[in-house]
Amino acid sequence: MSVDIVANALNTIKTHEMVGRRECTVPFSKLIENVLSILKREGYIEDFAFVDNGRGGEFKVVLSGKINNIGVIKPRFPVKKDEWQKFEVRYLPAYNIGLLIVSTSQGVMTNYEARKRGIGGRLIAYVY
Repeated sequence: MSVDIVANALNTIKTHEMVGRRECTVPFSKLIENVLSILKREGYIEDFAFVDNGRGGEFKVVLSGKINNIGVIKPRFPVKKDEWQKFEVRYLPAYNIGLLIVSTSQGVMTNYEARKRGIGGRLIAYVY
């Protein structure tokens, strides 16, 4: 098991997408729950549900087959409110394709929401 549970969860989702599976399970964490809710809202996964397995719980994730690549960004770079374009160019394949998931003082959100609110944060993951 990996030390970084977000990286472990995103890697599980990525490998299950690559082999064509429809669902997978990832460990429970509030941060993973926030990331999964963003992925669901943006249409990258169909649904997720908490399952109590007696060992802290896990999420059952229903995949939609729309993820080409997903991964964690290490180290978690701090991004100022006017530096979004620099990191979008670095981690996303093209303009308006994919999104960055970022942790801000106002919660976990996408780079587009953070740019619209005029705030910075720390990069967590990318998906396209």
